[in-house]
Amino acid sequence: METLKNKVGRTITAIVVIILLLVGSVGYIAWYNLFREVPTYYESTEEHFKYGSIGTENAEGIPYWIWLVLPRLFPEKLPGSGGYTSLGLTWEEGKETPVGISKKTIGFPRQGITCAVCHTATYRKTAKDKPVIVPTGPAIKFDAQSYTRFLLESASDPRFTSNYILPAIEYNHEFSFVEKLLYRYLIIPQTKKALLEQQETLAWMDSRPNWGPGRIDPFNPVKFRTLGLPLDDTIGNSDMMPLWNQKQHQGFALHWDGLETSLTETVNTGAIGDGATKDAINIPGLQRVEEYITNLDPPKYPFSIDSALASRGSKIFDSNCASCHAFGGEKTGTVIPIEEVGTDRHRLDMWTKQAADTYNEFAEGYDFDFDNLRKTDGYVSVSLDGLWLRAPYLHNGSVPNLIDLLETPENRTNVFYRGYDVYDPENVGFVAQGSEAEKVGFKYDTRVAANGNQGHLYGTDLSSGEKKALIEYLKTL
Repeated sequence: METLKNKVGRTITAIVVIILLLVGSVGYIAWYNLFREVPTYYESTEEHFKYGSIGTENAEGIPYWIWLVLPRLFPEKLPGSGGYTSLGLTWEEGKETPVGISKKTIGFPRQGITCAVCHTATYRKTAKDKPVIVPTGPAIKFDAQSYTRFLLESASDPRFTSNYILPAIEYNHEFSFVEKLLYRYLIIPQTKKALLEQQETLAWMDSRPNWGPGRIDPFNPVKFRTLGLPLDDTIGNSDMMPLWNQKQHQGFALHWDGLETSLTETVNTGAIGDGATKDAINIPGLQRVEEYITNLDPPKYPFSIDSALASRGSKIFDSNCASCHAFGGEKTGTVIPIEEVGTDRHRLDMWTKQAADTYNEFAEGYDFDFDNLRKTDGYVSVSLDGLWLRAPYLHNGSVPNLIDLLETPENRTNVFYRGYDVYDPENVGFVAQGSEAEKVGFKYDTRVAANGNQGHLYGTDLSSGEKKALIEYLKTL
């Protein structure tokens, strides 16, 4: 006959097993719905560049379903109609996200940003044309600051609640019972909290001039948020750069001021700047990005070129520009002292030796590392491959077209509009004046701090005929 002691023992064992099963089930459900990572892979390196994860979703990725409905819920916080396209993002037909926006499941679908969000150009020959998308080009339409502010201002709205957001999501997506509970009581409230915390760390932006489309302050956010350096009053506003054709840029100083000399480190710090953490950064994915930008050729000028005039311009280029801007030029890819080049120095002053030293220590102990960040005393004399698509010109985008660039500063355009992607082949740049440019674009005033269009006097003393021939040749690069 079974003793009472044995019965109690079996009962306790059963209870323990049940508790363990319950705990295990709850733990599994929590892991599956909050932490499970599903790798994403694109066979095409171009598709990977545009949409592949670089590790930004883990720490700063917004739950995809929340991100998707925000423009519909808070349209008054956008600059115009069209949802995220009003901020300069470009949607390809049939794609789930715009170019430069990733989607990855980490427990639940999360949205992140990729290198392509700032480095994919578009242009149109006429206002009626569909945009031609050029991966690795500077994203002249995308307003990164306004995009960030839209997300932060949406979170600041008292309507940013589960009761307001869930019905909008359910219009597009049917949640399971568990998912709905998680979104209602955890994911939506935590998203709001995280965005509000981010808003505090980015409040310094409000005391500086706006970036505008096609520009970014790439390193003050790194200084203040990632590296934890004290706030200062520097302004780093500068143009987004093209990434193509790195195979011919080997040995060049990188970034506008040459603060890096390693392409691998530049790619990896780009991911950190976009929100990837040391633990989440996708090094294999970034190696694919590096391979892509290394081998991709610059885009060809899409309009007709006067070959005879360009041939004459080639000789003028060799005599006046090649030493600093031709592949193989004595100074090409090197830093030209600020006293010589004479352009606006705000971007240069933003990056400090303390920032470089701190960043070089940032990833100590990790498989990837930074050792080549530095402080310089000027701006890089960049190669001019694909120059036609790099407008506006100079490091801060203060000169709208090549015609203006060959004028002395007092004769350059003081106020123009940037962010309109219809091309102007006559002046060799984007349309920067007129009603449509004003309607779509951002007013760029060269009298605003860090927007100065002074300096770079090279070629300004050429005759009008020489300038015309030179510009015709520059179209061929």
